[in-house]
Amino acid sequence: MHRGDRAKGYDVVGSIETNVADGFTLVAVGDLIVSRALTKSSQPGFGDIVDLLRGADVTFGNMETNIFDSRCFKGSPQAEYGGAYHVSLPELGPDLKAMGFNIVSYANNHTYDWGYEGMRETCRALDQNGIVYAGVGENLAQAGAARFLETPRGRVALVSFASTFESISRACHPAGEAPGRPGVNALRLAKSIVVTPDMLASLREIRGSLPNYCRDNEVSDTVEILGVTYKSGEKVGYSYEANSNDVARILRDLRQGKQFADFCIATNHGHAPGNWSQEPADYERAFAHRLIDAGADAYIAHGPHQLRGIEIYKCRPIFYSLGNFIMDDLRTPVGADMFESYGKDSRTDTDAEVTAAEMSVGYTSDPGFKDPVFYESIIAVSRFEQSQLIELRLHPIELGHSKRLANRGVPKLASPPVARSILERLVTLSQPFGTEITVENGVGVIRP
Repeated sequence: MHRGDRAKGYDVVGSIETNVADGFTLVAVGDLIVSRALTKSSQPGFGDIVDLLRGADVTFGNMETNIFDSRCFKGSPQAEYGGAYHVSLPELGPDLKAMGFNIVSYANNHTYDWGYEGMRETCRALDQNGIVYAGVGENLAQAGAARFLETPRGRVALVSFASTFESISRACHPAGEAPGRPGVNALRLAKSIVVTPDMLASLREIRGSLPNYCRDNEVSDTVEILGVTYKSGEKVGYSYEANSNDVARILRDLRQGKQFADFCIATNHGHAPGNWSQEPADYERAFAHRLIDAGADAYIAHGPHQLRGIEIYKCRPIFYSLGNFIMDDLRTPVGADMFESYGKDSRTDTDAEVTAAEMSVGYTSDPGFKDPVFYESIIAVSRFEQSQLIELRLHPIELGHSKRLANRGVPKLASPPVARSILERLVTLSQPFGTEITVENGVGVIRP
């Protein structure tokens, strides 16, 4: 307990107040898609990036790969996987620590690419290197629980969940004689397609003409065809509703995490409505506010592989997506299913050629990662004084979009023209949230 708690009259059991020492800093980045040790290589400009990461009390990223030695691995690539079989060498564990990472999320759509064996090997590698992680476990209670990092300026809790995940990876509680299921802490979303009233009327006519259609349970304002729900609205698009049981459970776990800590991070891996979108899904803003109301000191989202806007709510930062931080995707092995998915032959084509095909095509319904926007991002540095966010600095980075595959995806501080473009885009994306970003010497600055 920090000095001043009793003087302020805090309820030390149930308080959700921020309680960190002056100068507390949080560095937050997006997706860590990395397959090798980078601190040992001679990547131009990477040393400047490492200096930023090491200069904070807490350095956070989304762990979007798995760590194991394929030569002795006992698992196998899964039939359901996150669009690519992400895998890294065991040396990544100590290398992440050397970069400065001390806390990561591990709930995402790639957690189960290699089954529970891959998840457990990755957890073991993170544990061995003293990197705190959250969002996975041997059952849902473990996956949803807050995990804690001790720092000289306060104890930090992390609650991690994924709104984009493979169904096979969802953790569950034990029930009766049935044991719990290992996997990720999932936030399930019910997806609807919003159409105009005229479109809905046409869809209702189509549905009524289908064989074996029953009108007994018909709902007037929606139409469901083959499991897809359509509803009426002013603007065509996608709409999402978070599962109420998952929301209640996550809010409870977050509240408990904050009660045992001085600072609490809530983090969500979600692609919705798609990697093509620079705007968050329609459910997310209200949900982020509820998390902060419950005690989160920062909400960090990642998943769509590009930047989305920043909001300051009750003097706490909300990052709707921090994009990619490392996209060094030299994965091998890639698995037979990926060869088939991209029309390659494992007898004649290489893993690198499969990876290149996946990067150009992307996930289903997405345009792939050909656009430079997927290789431009920021490092967000939040600084606190008197337990209040006093300054948020946004350092633009670029990941070498034009480089060959073997050299692409490693961050460096962006050149002035690219930095200006990144910050201008971020200013525009943040305007709907009322966020003012000024630019000082090529760095974005928010002062609440």
